[in-house]
Amino acid sequence: MLSFKWPWMAILLILPWIMPYFLSKQKTTKASSELSLLHSGIHKLEAAFSNNTINKKNTRSLYRFLLFLLWISIIITLMRPQIIKEYTEVRNRGYDLMLAVDVSRSMLALDFKYNDHPVNRLAVVKGVLDQFISKRTGDRVGLILFGDGAYVQSPLTSDGNIVRNMLKNTIPRVAGDGTAIGDAIGLAVKKLRHRPAGSRILILLTDGENTSGSLAPLDATMLAKQYNIRIYTIGVGSEGEVPFPGENGKTTLEKMELDEDLLKNIAHKTNGVYHRATDTEALENIYKKINSLEKTEAETKSVMIPQSIYRWPLSLTLLCLLIIAGLSLGRGGKW
Repeated sequence: MLSFKWPWMAILLILPWIMPYFLSKQKTTKASSELSLLHSGIHKLEAAFSNNTINKKNTRSLYRFLLFLLWISIIITLMRPQIIKEYTEVRNRGYDLMLAVDVSRSMLALDFKYNDHPVNRLAVVKGVLDQFISKRTGDRVGLILFGDGAYVQSPLTSDGNIVRNMLKNTIPRVAGDGTAIGDAIGLAVKKLRHRPAGSRILILLTDGENTSGSLAPLDATMLAKQYNIRIYTIGVGSEGEVPFPGENGKTTLEKMELDEDLLKNIAHKTNGVYHRATDTEALENIYKKINSLEKTEAETKSVMIPQSIYRWPLSLTLLCLLIIAGLSLGRGGKW
């Protein structure tokens, strides 16, 4: 659809039709005050140059046409023509999902199996989370890693590939050996509290007890409840003695503890759900369930975007000027 940003400039189009009226009055006044003497052989001279007169009239007609075309193109350029294009934007009203992943020393425990080979907890979590993030179409996903403290590895973003790459390069003990569950929740609250109400979700994944940090987990949970942030807690791994890689390359058995009561309490107070994952299949089923609970709603919005096309009439203006200049030079500057 064609439109003009400054359509009122069209009033200038009438100037070429108004100006001759005023100029003719001035010529009439000037002619009445002067006497003209004509040569007695003027008719013979006109007959001798009749062919030249016809050519001159044709050139003048072309010249006038070019002037009118020049004027019209100038006015159209000043009117700022634009084409209005309609763009349909499909906007997903997704959720703001913050993933808080425990990367403490205990995540090195080898109590998961993949293709009958033992793998550590973090490797399994990374693989399942990678699939989970790839399916979150329309959601904004962020990543928090916590150990002795909590750190934002990736802020909330709609580009899930960024978060997946960040998670892929995560290694155990990168944030220390402790488990600061309270700090992780508190940092997630800080990042989610200004997001739209009803879309704030934290998925807390840990395999141990709160052993570090400056904020108590239940105090952080009350902050999350205050800002209507739902927390899904996931307990990873087995309790008791589990295989653990030793410093000399040999596998040893170490006792692991998981504070399930704390994780259940956190989920209950924030209207979330607690899940326990003791093997790869259980962890995958948990994320499938969360995927089914947190579906996004698509919203279609049409936007009218103007695209300026003033360059076209401006190009015509320049072309007319070049032609007029060329004709003028060809006539020796005389018309």
